[in-house]
Amino acid sequence: MIGIAISAVIGVGLGIVMGLSRFAEWLIAPVFIVLQAAPMAALIPLITFMYGIGLVSKTLAVIMLALPVIVLNGYKAVRNANPSLVAMCYSFQGTWWQRIVKIIIPDASPVIFAGLRLGLAAGFIGVILAELLITPTGIGDLITYHRSVANYAEMYAAVVSIILVSTLTLAALEAFELRVLRPEKRKS
Repeated sequence: MIGIAISAVIGVGLGIVMGLSRFAEWLIAPVFIVLQAAPMAALIPLITFMYGIGLVSKTLAVIMLALPVIVLNGYKAVRNANPSLVAMCYSFQGTWWQRIVKIIIPDASPVIFAGLRLGLAAGFIGVILAELLITPTGIGDLITYHRSVANYAEMYAAVVSIILVSTLTLAALEAFELRVLRPEKRKS
């Protein structure tokens, strides 16, 4: 949960900054494009070598899987905000801050939240990979142990528990989006 929370906060922030600034885009976008294309499961042993087996390495594994998706979706969402709305705000003498807060971010919020949902799903994949590859404890250990002793019911129960937690988290994120940022999409 720590890695997913860090990825969400930093990812949305960096995505917005990259979408608003050409210099930030030039400086940061290539890093996240490479991170998204890199085989992250192959880099997890490197993280383990550098940070040992523990919470830091598991958190970094989750961040490495979730962050690129969130950042790149947020960046594209802000960059592709409706130009006529931005021009309208400018013509009504809206300040730079008002354009960002009242026009760009609300217009970009559906794509930002889609990126958050995709990034969180990738983060939960990172949780499983980190648990299976980094530490001999936790849910990954339960899955590995029950598979090795052919107790498949317990193994699948552990897998289903992670699926349930990720589904509930994504549903809560969607409910938050609909309630707070997209009230026009709520069902009557």
